Amino acid sequence: MTGPPTPPSPSPGGGGSVGLVLVSHSSRLAEGARELAEQVAQGTTPILAVGGAEDGSLGTNALAIASAIEALAATDGVVGVLVLMDLGSAVLSAETAMEQLSEEVRALARMVDAPFVEGTVAAAVEASLGSDLTAVAAAAEAARGQSKLG
Repeated sequence: MTGPPTPPSPSPGGGGSVGLVLVSHSSRLAEGARELAEQVAQGTTPILAVGGAEDGSLGTNALAIASAIEALAATDGVVGVLVLMDLGSAVLSAETAMEQLSEEVRALARMVDAPFVEGTVAAAVEASLGSDLTAVAAAAEAARGQSKLG
């Protein structure tokens, strides 16, 4: 996990915000996606990037993923946590992380089957509007069908 969470105030809707956990095999890819998402969300959405293995090599770390989910779930104003993954084995690590969470935290978190970059951007925009976890997840999943070439 890169840096401690310093999420912004709850989103404009007043009902709280959905935070994002971005899981990648590469810390640089996770940080780049976080940077892009923070820009489109204009600082309204708490986002944590979890990338690479514990030794800094490529890989994923279930304990770091669980810690990021727990950190966002414990943040004032956060009402849900959406987890986006880059590749198949990141999904396995995220599933392992979810199993490690308490029931209360697990109830706030959801993994989503979405393209990593496009889904992250769509989720960040939707979360910045104050939408709930279901709507943020739907926006991320809908990114799969958007054509880049028209």
